[in-house]
Parts: sequence; structure tokens; C-alpha cells
Amino acid sequence: MDLQPAQLAALTAIADHGTFEAAARALHVTPSAVSQRIRALESSLGRVVVQRTTPCRPTEVGLTLLRVARQTRLLYDEVRGELAPDGPVRTDLPVAVNADTLATWFRDVVGRVAEWDDVTVRLHVEDQAFSADLLRSGEALAAVTSDDVPVQGCSIEHLGVLRYRPAASPAFAERWRRGRGHDWERMPVVVFNEKDDLQHALLRDRGIDQPAVAHRVPTSADFHEAVRLGLGWATIPEPQLDPDLASGRLVLLNARERVDVHLYWQRWRLDSPVLARLTDEVRRAAARHLRPKSR
Repeated sequence: MDLQPAQLAALTAIADHGTFEAAARALHVTPSAVSQRIRALESSLGRVVVQRTTPCRPTEVGLTLLRVARQTRLLYDEVRGELAPDGPVRTDLPVAVNADTLATWFRDVVGRVAEWDDVTVRLHVEDQAFSADLLRSGEALAAVTSDDVPVQGCSIEHLGVLRYRPAASPAFAERWRRGRGHDWERMPVVVFNEKDDLQHALLRDRGIDQPAVAHRVPTSADFHEAVRLGLGWATIPEPQLDPDLASGRLVLLNARERVDVHLYWQRWRLDSPVLARLTDEVRRAAARHLRPKSR
């Protein structure tokens, strides 16, 4: 098996853009050239690497190659950047983060990357419990994840704890007050998406299988605002919650209850200066904003 860089580049472009035509535009070649490269790759492997669907998707074999292709492209881009006579070449850096991380402490990282003129960052927003899948598929070279089991070929380090606490608007909390507590069985809840289990986990601890009403708001800023407006209660990460508690816009529904999510940084084991630089920034931002351990 002899993998050609041009074939791997075609596979990556198809995975990124969804069609042979869009991949051709990204690579500045004809669709016929992209098709020929994929056919040659499949012929050398004796396996299909791209499902010709809408959009096109890599097969299981294609995903394995895609992981290699993205790692190879990162290293090639860095070498070209060092050798480029007319200025830096931007290195493509796909990273997976969850929405709450991106809306809070990871903004420090984004601010630092904004000062780099040799990187194009591509952020995949995925729940922290599922972002490891993007590492396995090769769609991300690094990820913030709650999975403490390293993906094969990746290094892993603990970043800290992001604490969530159940909160609501003062009017909502008063409306659903029952004695010294609240009507947890009937209170509407706000969830981020179908993967968001934080509110359900807290309810299960109270012996409640499902909330009576679950509103879905799938963006972090709007999710936060929906709770402020009284649509329902939710577990809010402390970096977002603390200013609202101080101003009175939100109140805690139970001062003792919390959900602690341990966050980890997983990255492919590559001798990449760009990836190492990003890792240093992630460590610094996490140290500033995350709890070092549950307490």
C-alpha cells in the first residue's frame, strides 16, 4: 500500500466539504481530478473509502485514512511554514470543544490564537462526553473532553473541574416554591440538546426519571438567556453563573447541589510545535478558570 499525499488531500477535502465538486474547488483542481485520486486510492487498497451519498461520507476505512491525512497535513503545513520564503503558511488546526467551554474559559485561548498569524483554527462544538469521537475519527487533532480514557494514539491530561449549579430567575424560583424547597417534579427545565444530561442527572439524584417539561435551547448564550428570562431552570457553569448571582438576575435553587464535570485535554501524539503551543495556552486558561479538584 502506497499512500499518496494528493490522494489523502482529496479524501480530507471531501470529508470537509461533502461533495467531490466542493472538494475540487477547495483544492483548486477539477472534480475529475478528485475522482481519479479517490479511485486510485480505493484501487490500491481494494476497499471503498468514500460513500457516494449526499453529503459524501468516509467509510470506516476512510475514517482511518482521514486520521492519518489530517495528522500528515498538520506536519506538512508546519514544514512549509518554516521553509516558505514569502511569509508564514497557515496551519489548519481542528479542535473539539463543548459549548460551555467555548462560552467561558476557552475564550482566553481563542484570544491568544487570534494573535497568531500562522494558524487557521477550526472549532468543532460538541458535548464534552462525545468530543473524543472526533479524535477517533480524525476530525479533530485535539479536544476538551470529559472522557478520562485516552483515545489510542493520544496523550491526555486533567485540566480541572467545571462546576455547574442549579439556578433560575428569581420570579421563576418563587413561582415554583413549595415550602422551603421547590417543585422539582413539575418545574420546567431548559436543556441544551438531546445529549445534555446535566439537568437529568440532578433530577435522577432526586428520584425523578424525567422532567414534566423540557425546553431545548441549543446555543450557549441563548440557553443562558432563556434561564434568565424564566423559561425554566438549568444547571449553569460557575463562570457564567457567578456574575448573575451577584447581580440578582439568577438565584440558586439549592445552595448545596452541584454537578462537577472533570475536563481533560486529549491531543494526538505528534511532534507539532503548533499543537504544543496550543496545549500550553489551554493549560494556562484552565488553570485560571477551572477548579483544580472537586471540593
